[in-house]
Amino acid sequence: QVQVVESGGGLVQAGGSLRLSCAASGRILSISAMGWHRQAPGNQRELVASIASGGITNYADSVKGRFTISRDRAKNTVYLQMSSLKPEDTAVYYCNTDALTPSGARSLYWGQGTQVTVSS
Repeated sequence: QVQVVESGGGLVQAGGSLRLSCAASGRILSISAMGWHRQAPGNQRELVASIASGGITNYADSVKGRFTISRDRAKNTVYLQMSSLKPEDTAVYYCNTDALTPSGARSLYWGQGTQVTVSS
């Protein structure tokens, strides 16, 4: 069993910053990638950023230059530093991780989400 827990969401004014954290725990042998998605009301869930085991990062065009994803491999933790926030960044942010467990299966695990609200 793998648990994924996000933290760090909240209410911030436009132009402000927030840092999200996500920790994966449980029976994990290895993690290949971790990432963040978000879902605003009425919208589909969309990729925000991801980071692979080698450190290669990928960002949605809408957040490039404003958000930075980083990872602590020893702690199975991923961070999302969000700056210059805009009201359109308001959404529930979900963390996911691609983990290999002792069963031999590699699966994608999701957290419960953390709300980010940006006021204008």
